[in-house]
Amino acid sequence: MRVKNADPAAIVPPRVAVRTWVAIALFTAFALVPVLAGWLDDPFLLVTATRIVVFALAAMALDLILGYGAMVSFGHAAYLGIGAYAVAILSSYGITDLGLHLLAALVVSAIFAAITGGISLRTRGVYFIMITLAFGQMAYFFFVSLSGFGGDDGLTLRQRSTVFGQPLLENDLALFYIALGFLVALFGFSAALVRSRFGRVLTGTRENRIRMQAIGFSPFPYQLTAFVISGCMTSVAGVLLANQSEFVSPAFMNWHRSGELIVMVVLGGIGNLTGAIGGAIIALLLEDWLAVLTQHWRLFFGLFLVLVVLYAPGGMTGLIRRIMGRAP
Repeated sequence: MRVKNADPAAIVPPRVAVRTWVAIALFTAFALVPVLAGWLDDPFLLVTATRIVVFALAAMALDLILGYGAMVSFGHAAYLGIGAYAVAILSSYGITDLGLHLLAALVVSAIFAAITGGISLRTRGVYFIMITLAFGQMAYFFFVSLSGFGGDDGLTLRQRSTVFGQPLLENDLALFYIALGFLVALFGFSAALVRSRFGRVLTGTRENRIRMQAIGFSPFPYQLTAFVISGCMTSVAGVLLANQSEFVSPAFMNWHRSGELIVMVVLGGIGNLTGAIGGAIIALLLEDWLAVLTQHWRLFFGLFLVLVVLYAPGGMTGLIRRIMGRAP
């Protein structure tokens, strides 16, 4: 029997529903980490989990443009640095409120993303990759030149951001749950965005730019908007990273860091927000475990990445789907 006048937006594909449940399971597991840390009497476990949450947020933000918009940004770590330095610079002037730190990070990153994205999106393919890399390195060397804020050596924060005047984030548990709250909220926002009309146009542009233009859509404003949103989300991760490490450095925005974010997205599965979070978990845990075993851990990490690309091109989520008998 055919259903008439069905609302397409109300129909949730089974794969989307599965990803939603997987995301809920991941967030629940994250929420239980402090319980596990207390049971094991291992406070460092909470520190590691906070770092993973922060980079999961950054990887998810990158996947929004890489996976859904086919924009391979090799300078995305610049927004991590912008967020981190928003905390450091404002704190040095006595402005310690988290809300103001976030506001400054969002405004500066939005302006930077609008300008650099507007220029970068005039190019495609490898030229887009190279120009985003160039802009990222320009931001890196700009902060290296700020000798008043540590220059290349970085700057240690005197204190973490305050919440309504209270040093709430000085407690590692509070910082973890606030970071997790941002991850959950921005995941919900991103998931709604990619399922919206905006997200469908962005995905359609990824699949066939010429066809989208033929049916009346101009890809540029959609891609630029997504680029700005992604940069702003990454700057939120930068604010959280500064508070977690209590230290900021231009190294936060080096091109190596951008490469690490891309690796996280590839490991989890490109075009899958849940996969980006999973990729961050795998990459950071594997890095920690291999570093304990050998000082040459990067070699083995590289071999693992090669195996994933060769035998699981859809990332770990694609591999799991094949194991479960689902279509890749």
